Amino acid sequence: MEQNIIQRWEAKVSTKLKNTTKQQAWPLIKDFFNLHKRFPNLATCYGIHGSNGEVGCIRYCAGFSLPSDGSQEVSWSKERLVAVDDVDLSIKYEIVECNIGFEYYESTMRVVDGDGDGDGDGGCGVEWFFGVDPVEGLEFEDLVSKYGVGLQVMGQKMEEEIASSLPSNEM
Repeated sequence: MEQNIIQRWEAKVSTKLKNTTKQQAWPLIKDFFNLHKRFPNLATCYGIHGSNGEVGCIRYCAGFSLPSDGSQEVSWSKERLVAVDDVDLSIKYEIVECNIGFEYYESTMRVVDGDGDGDGDGGCGVEWFFGVDPVEGLEFEDLVSKYGVGLQVMGQKMEEEIASSLPSNEM
């Protein structure tokens, strides 16, 4: 009897926020219903169940760069927050329904110390881990690249948002 075992795609991408502390970045990562404010090409994101940032809440995201499953519809997903760790500064979520071909998808975003690279300039980092079953029509490397570029832009938008919220003498 022949068995096909599909190897899950897993990757981590990260970005550094040189002018942002972990305490400043964490509320933005935890703001589960407002990803569209920071993530490139995401047209909309809003809560459809529960309270923002609480385990079990579900968000609807639409209009991102991954193509839909062959129809001309806008790409969309419904994502459930499955864990929030205010000590580890991480959230974990999963896709519960989508039209982008993900049968299984789980992701963790974490805010980490920025001095992990030893350059001594402080700040913080954001790490994004994801696991997904292979998707027909997508290459693993392309998916990792999309996440990496997306997180870089997200990091820039986070720094801009934080800088604009500070009194001018703190910049």
